[in-house]
Amino acid sequence: MSNLLGGYLSATFNPLSGAPTTVEYLVVAGGGGSSTGVDGKGGGGAGGLLTAAGLVVATGSALTITVGAGGGAGANGSNSVFSSITSTGGGYGSANSSSGASGGSGGGGYFNSSGGAGTSGQGFAGGAGLVIASGRTVGGGGGGAGSVGGTGVVGQAGNGGAGLCSTITGQRVFYAGGGGASSQTTNENAGLGTAGGGNGTQSAVSGTAGTANTGGGAGAGGGSTSTTGSTGGSGIVIIRYPASQSAPTATTGSPQINYADGYQIYTWTSSGTVTF
Repeated sequence: MSNLLGGYLSATFNPLSGAPTTVEYLVVAGGGGSSTGVDGKGGGGAGGLLTAAGLVVATGSALTITVGAGGGAGANGSNSVFSSITSTGGGYGSANSSSGASGGSGGGGYFNSSGGAGTSGQGFAGGAGLVIASGRTVGGGGGGAGSVGGTGVVGQAGNGGAGLCSTITGQRVFYAGGGGASSQTTNENAGLGTAGGGNGTQSAVSGTAGTANTGGGAGAGGGSTSTTGSTGGSGIVIIRYPASQSAPTATTGSPQINYADGYQIYTWTSSGTVTF
């Protein structure tokens, strides 16, 4: 509304409504790595994914933000944290006759071994591997935030489990997909990763790493000779709250700041803090 004062047009001033008391968040942990070894190996599990609105936040104190790294060869991903919320790093894909590791989502299994367990509310289990015949093995796909990893079958190593779509940034983005498993020979297709998860391979080369800042699991390397494991994708932390409320009084970690759909949105790809 405008008022005409002394011949000049004056716009009504609408001040910001103060610091937020609640925020919406997306916290994705680092994806699990794939393992070094021979034969058909399991894909890495996705990092745990937690998202919700209405998280109560304190004012006047720095709130911790940790962006988890992707797991290296034979290692789980690292946890991601926002304030009181912790997402669990993804489990690594297995090799050398072992089961996949448990994590936010579980790593895929080596041939004839089970996948690792996921964490309830964060992700799903990895798929199991299979011995098809002497010299022909396939691994299981890493679990994702949206579904279990694929089981290895005749003709196909396990695909990574599905990720989940988030619109917290104002765009549709998929996060936390599992890594694809590998096959020992070219008789079986390698598994595909999803939502940032890396692809597995058929040949004696390393699988594809998970995509940075998606929490995707690593793809597994294949072949009958030893291949080096690959790394899971790093995690991400995103928060948003109405643009009508005050901006944070301080941030560290160089968050990206955007505005969309009436929200102010803060995205961390490295660790830091936020103070309201």
